Amino acid sequence: MSTFMQKKEAVVRKWYILDAAGKPMGKTAVAAADLLRGKNAPEFTPHVDCGNFVIIINAEKAVLTGKKMEDKYYYHHSGYIGGMKKVQAKTMMATKPEYAMELAIKGMLPKNTLGAKAFTRLKVYAGAAHKHEAQKPEAYEI
Repeated sequence: MSTFMQKKEAVVRKWYILDAAGKPMGKTAVAAADLLRGKNAPEFTPHVDCGNFVIIINAEKAVLTGKKMEDKYYYHHSGYIGGMKKVQAKTMMATKPEYAMELAIKGMLPKNTLGAKAFTRLKVYAGAAHKHEAQKPEAYEI
């Protein structure tokens, strides 16, 4: 018996919708990263982009456990000397909850072209409304 290898032409992509309301951000991010890579399918092949589309709604209602709201910081650098910027998680969740969720998911994807391509299939919305009803997404329980 030979090992099955998925061909990129034979990949059938499905649309999934995840509701982050009241769920830990990390658990939601893990489920989304697995779906984006296609690890939930029996045809998963590590070197082929066989992932799905993922829509995350209610990102603003995702919870950070413990004292992460006060202790966690998001860092970025402007490129200039002394240009280190940091934003507290509480501020990030109040102003840009979609970006905080995207950062969590992006960190769980591979750091190569497969991960970059998978990240383009992620759609994150702060509220419950989204514009992808035409794709008929399936609800995915975390």
